[in-house]
Amino acid sequence: MSAHSRFTKEMRERWLSFMQTSHPEIDPQAARLFDDFRVIAHQIHQLSENSLDASGLSYAQYRVLMILRFCEWDGKCDGLNPSEISATQGTSRNTISSLIRSLEEGGYIERQLDSDDRRRFNIHLSDAGRNLAYEHEHQHFQLIADLFSALSPQEIETLSALLHKLSDQISTLKE
Repeated sequence: MSAHSRFTKEMRERWLSFMQTSHPEIDPQAARLFDDFRVIAHQIHQLSENSLDASGLSYAQYRVLMILRFCEWDGKCDGLNPSEISATQGTSRNTISSLIRSLEEGGYIERQLDSDDRRRFNIHLSDAGRNLAYEHEHQHFQLIADLFSALSPQEIETLSALLHKLSDQISTLKE
């Protein structure tokens, strides 16, 4: 165990003690699990960002390119409007607007007026964006395979079911 891991564990225990002192009703296991999720989510995000260093893209930009690539593969060749991209990515419209702008400036996507509603526009991959997404998808999918190779198929199913259960609870709490 590295010095950083010991420090993290010690700090974590002190943090949990602090939380329990401030709010004795908090279940220490739930608080520990919440912190575990935060740490793992951050680590996965960092791995994803690092895997794209050579591309010059952020993980958020890459995700936009990949959803557009998926839509092309799925036969939806008329592109997606920013609201659809926002909904599929679970990201705000403002964030998507910024991502679209940066990808457009990089020449990776193009905007076209919607043929059904001239007040809206759809986003399409440019050839450069399609090629860049394709170049990096194998490496990204390999990262996913490598990450989850630590779990058995049954553990993956269990984790997936538990994450869906938490997602449902989050939806309930948002209401």
